[in-house]
Amino acid sequence: MATVSPRDGLVHSYLYLRRAIGVLGVALPVLLIVGNLVADDGMRDSISGYYYSDVRDLLVGTMCAVGVFLLSYRGYDSADDIAGNIAAAGAVGLAVFPTAPDNPIGGDTVIGVLHAVFAVVFFLTLAYFSAVLFRRSDDPNPTPRKVARNHVYLVCGIVIVVCLALVGVCGFLFESQMAAARPVLWLEALAIFAFGFSWLTKGEAILGDLGPALAPRGVVAGESVAG
Repeated sequence: MATVSPRDGLVHSYLYLRRAIGVLGVALPVLLIVGNLVADDGMRDSISGYYYSDVRDLLVGTMCAVGVFLLSYRGYDSADDIAGNIAAAGAVGLAVFPTAPDNPIGGDTVIGVLHAVFAVVFFLTLAYFSAVLFRRSDDPNPTPRKVARNHVYLVCGIVIVVCLALVGVCGFLFESQMAAARPVLWLEALAIFAFGFSWLTKGEAILGDLGPALAPRGVVAGESVAG
């Protein structure tokens, strides 16, 4: 029986943590939209709007789980750790402070503003992870798969930022004209999917380095255990 060194165990733990975060990101929009349709509760105008639906617990539970995983994440250096903590706060804040309902009263508006702030913090931090932190390497000769992964990270980061900007444009400038198409819902879903896809790639579930000898390389040599 092959023995697993503590270092290999650490490598695998980080890969699995990244994959878990990625799976939650990819699955969340699908589960919310399909789950609520199955429950015959219709569609909402945004991902956050599913707080006021039959799948509210799924939304809150998933965001809290993402927050816990991000808080547990330790990266290449303090920049990764700080970014992970900020993203974790954003994820939990999204769950604790829901978006304002259609007819807000009292403190609903304030809570809705807090929700929007946490959402911006969450998505911008995830974009920073993808476009900047994930692309770093301490290997002067990264593997071809690492180079390919870097392209994926950059695209995912750009998609998140563009979607966030378009959500603002559609939500504040063309809300009434485009309401029937639910652009905010689809843009948020795309941004969350990009986030999940990026973390799945970081966990090497996608474009992982080939062969047993190279499996740790993308983490230990190519990207570092925590990079």
